[in-house]
Order: sequence, then C-alpha cells, then structure tokens
Amino acid sequence: MPFPPTSRAEMGARGWDRCDVVLVSGDAYVDHPSFGTAVIARWLEHHGYRVGVIAQPDWRSPGGFMDLGRPRLFFGVSSGNIDSMLHHYTANRKLRRDDPYSPGGRHGLRPNRAVIAYCNRLRQAFPDCPLVLGGIEASLRRLAHYDFWDDAVRRSLLLDAKADLLVYGMGERQALEVARRAEAGERIADMDDIPGTVASTGRKGLDGLIGKKRSLVELPSFEETASSHEAFNLAARIISEHARPDSGKALVQRHGDRWVLANPPAQPLSTEEMDEVYGLPYERRAHPGYREPVPALETVRWSIVSHRGCYGGCSFCTLYFHQGPVIQSRTIGSIVREAEALASDPKFKGTITDIGGPTANMYGTGCGSASGGKKCRKRSCLAPAACPSLKADQSPILRLWRAVAGVPGVKRVLVASGVRHDLALRDRRYLEELVQKRTGGHLKVAPEHCAPHVLKLMNKPSIEAFIEFLSVFRRLSPREQYLVPYLISSHPGCTRDDMDELARFLGRHRLRVEQVQDFIPLPMTVSAAMYHTGADPFTGEPVFVERSPRGKLEQRYALSRAEERGSWEDGGSGERRRRP
Repeated sequence: MPFPPTSRAEMGARGWDRCDVVLVSGDAYVDHPSFGTAVIARWLEHHGYRVGVIAQPDWRSPGGFMDLGRPRLFFGVSSGNIDSMLHHYTANRKLRRDDPYSPGGRHGLRPNRAVIAYCNRLRQAFPDCPLVLGGIEASLRRLAHYDFWDDAVRRSLLLDAKADLLVYGMGERQALEVARRAEAGERIADMDDIPGTVASTGRKGLDGLIGKKRSLVELPSFEETASSHEAFNLAARIISEHARPDSGKALVQRHGDRWVLANPPAQPLSTEEMDEVYGLPYERRAHPGYREPVPALETVRWSIVSHRGCYGGCSFCTLYFHQGPVIQSRTIGSIVREAEALASDPKFKGTITDIGGPTANMYGTGCGSASGGKKCRKRSCLAPAACPSLKADQSPILRLWRAVAGVPGVKRVLVASGVRHDLALRDRRYLEELVQKRTGGHLKVAPEHCAPHVLKLMNKPSIEAFIEFLSVFRRLSPREQYLVPYLISSHPGCTRDDMDELARFLGRHRLRVEQVQDFIPLPMTVSAAMYHTGADPFTGEPVFVERSPRGKLEQRYALSRAEERGSWEDGGSGERRRRP
C-alpha cells in the first residue's frame, strides 16, 4: 500500500477529491508501527476511510494546514510521539539542540505546545471543521495538570485548544468510533460517552448527564487545584484510582463555567486486534519526500513491538495513564510474520534489534485472579512487592524468541527494551537466555536509585532485588557484556546526601554511570504531584523537593565526581573496560 497522501497531487493520484480524515502531527511522517500517526492512519484506512497526513506544518500561518483541504469528518491533531515541551526543553528548562523525530534531527520544526498552536491555525483555515485531539500531549493534559515549564497548573488541553473532543490512550478504538458516529451524522462535539475520550459541556449539559444516571465522580475544580495543593493532590488520587478500564468511572471537573468530562479508559485491545493493528501494510520508512533520515526511525527500524501496557506503576512514568496497566500481547504467529517481512528487506543485516514493549519481559503476563483484575485499583502489580495474583510466567517470551530466531534470514534476536529486573528474577530460564543469547554489548535495567525512602516514593522495588539481579547477571554473562543502570537524580524525596550514597553504592558494586536522568515532572504523574505540592498525594506526608538549578546540577554531578575520585574499581568485572 502506498503512503496515505500528504499533498493534493498524492490525493489526485488516488483519484480522491477529498479526505475523510486529515491527521496533523508534530513529527515527521514515518509509516512505521512505532509512530502513532502512522498507526491511526493505517487503522482508519483499513476500515475504509480516506486518510491524509499533514506532518510538521508551518504553524506561523494557516497556509500549511490547507494543503489537503477540509476533511469530510474531522481533523485529528497530535504533537507527535512525545510532548512538544519535553521535545524542546531539558530539566533545567534549557533549549535542546536536536529533535530525533524530525528530518536530519533538526530542531525547530514544531512549535511549543504544538496541539494548541496547530488548532489555532486550523480554526483560522477551517472555522467550522471538527477538531479531535490525540497523542501523548493530549492524553496527559486531558484534565487540569501541573506544567513544569510554566511552573503552574494549566487547564485541560481540550479547552485551551478549543477542540471538539480529546482522545486519550492509544486511540485506535476511539478514533474509529468517532469516525463511524460522525459518518452517521452525529456532531463530534456531542459525543460525550465514548470510553477513552474527554468532552466538555456547560451546566445544562452536565445536568443532562446526571439525568441519564451516568456514574460520575467530581474532581476538585481547575480553580481549586490551581490555588490549593491539598485540592491538587486530592484530584491526583482520584484520577489514579479511576485509571483502569474496568474499575474506573467517568470524571468531571469544572473549569469556570465549563465542565470537562473524562470518560473511563477505553478497553484494551484483544490479542486478535493487536495482531490486526500491527499486521497493517506499513512501509516501515519515512515519507520519500524527505531528503534526510529521521533519527527516531533508525533506532526502531529492525525492531518489533510485541505488546503494550505496563503494570509497574512507577510514580514518575506516564505509561499508567496512557497505555494503561493491562498487558496487550500479540500472538507469536503475528510477530513471526513481521520478522519474515523484515528479513525479506534487502537492507536487513540479519539482526532483530529488539522485540519488546514498554517493559521487555511483560509479554504474555498479567493478572491471574478470577476477575482478571477488573475490580483492582492498585497502581502497581510489582511494588512494593509482587501481587500474589500476578501471573508472570516468562515462558511465552522464550517461545517467542525461539520462533523468531528460526525465521530464515534472521541470525540474531536481541532485546534492547528495558527489563524489569524484579520480574526477571522469577524465572531463571528466562534470565539465562536473556543474558547469554539475547543481550548485545549491554543490558538496560532501571533501579533508578538505592535509598529506600526515594525508591518508596518512586513506587519501585527495594534495592535488594537489583543486587540479586546484578549477581545473577555477572554469573551468567560473558566478560564482554556489561549492565547499564538507569538512574534518576533530583526526584522528589532525593537529597544531595542520597545521591552521594548512590555514588557509593555504584562504587561498591563496580557499576559505571551511563544513564542519569535529571528528573522532569511530567503532566498527570504522581511524581509531578509531589514536585508541585511538596507532599505525597497518597499519604499527605511532606516530601523534600530540589527545585534550584544549582541543586539539581549538584545531584546529577555527584555521580561523576565520585567516579573522578576513583570510587569505581574494575575488580575483574569487565564493566570498566567496555564503554558504548
């Protein structure tokens, strides 16, 4: 299948005079299943809709938004795969110098707050055309939220963008439902009952919803959350409690004289639907109109998505509120067919660089309780300890690896996604094959810290689990391999003394510093609530927060200074000799 059209000429080549849906994205147009715009475009196309794509339009005037004309049903607007403010700024609010989702990695091809900027121009170009928001920027800003770059609470993005509807989560179900109902003549602005969407209404509309006996939970208003830390944390607790598709209820939040209605999350895709989505005819390359490569594609070109979701529930992570805690896995047959397609590419060199998802070793796992977790409201199945109902058998992953490794033309199958080390310890067969056959030069794991009180606030397992994993890894690993621990500095609760202790911990265990992320509070996360309010939203206990740029820098540099003082000794482990 050719690329969905990006110009009038490409529409004409298909014999179209009009698109049904036009998707506007802040990313370059890459037709690959790791790019959200491509997935939604192919999904709607698969169901019979004519879909066009406008990628990285010039937002300074309406002209760049008029190339494909007015769509018959709606414009779908997204910032791309990452929040546009996170794309542009570091933890110290300094401008980043590149953008891996743009041709040549060039910075500056998308605006700040891209969804709002794009919607403003679309309203100028097509005042009466419905606008539907989607993607990660919309998903995490669907209700009143703390914005790190403004250092203030902002309104729901639905209102600030003046859009008709907001889709949160992965979006296939919602986008198709919106298209079908719009096709049938329903106004998109009146669609207030689709799971995984956010609508807005006035007082009269809210009374109508109550009159229908809708089960609604009211959040503290935008005005209350903006002026009161206690109200903000109350809202954070309620949102977290209703973030699961089966146990969650619809949430309403007043913004002045408007009410924002967030329906419960959409149901996860079934295994059959996952196979269908990832079996669509993606070109797996950037649009041929680009003269420069798109760096983000190069990192995933020879990789395969095996599943979605993560039940880790880390406080700083957005996955719980976007992909959700329910693991959605593809069949081994579907993944093998994708591997066969990769192996048939003349540019393929024989290595599948990654088979995984948000967490590599959650494929085929999930809740083993009688209800399947439908009544559960816990944030995590793994912290502070693994849930007794968790079915975490790693044998499906072993069968998957071996099936893909048997595809003609495939010489190696590697895992590059992060591995949840506490989960990996539950199956030594998995660990042995992971370390000895599926790991290249290094293996990524994320202990994040070692201080017990910081790990508790992060909702991470105890450091003893990581120490045990490290011991097993070194016992199984060839000498040329090494472990890359992901670490976070300046997380709420973390002091300079805690970072010094982390430096000493790394030294004692002969680990090199490769990945240290200065904490950025992302919208809707529990850690962002701690950062903004200085309190744990679940206990109300005060939490130290390092806010000064100098203090943040000192925390991050504590590790590098410790290394310069010679805290790291080789000890025959091999970590010191081999660097990426």
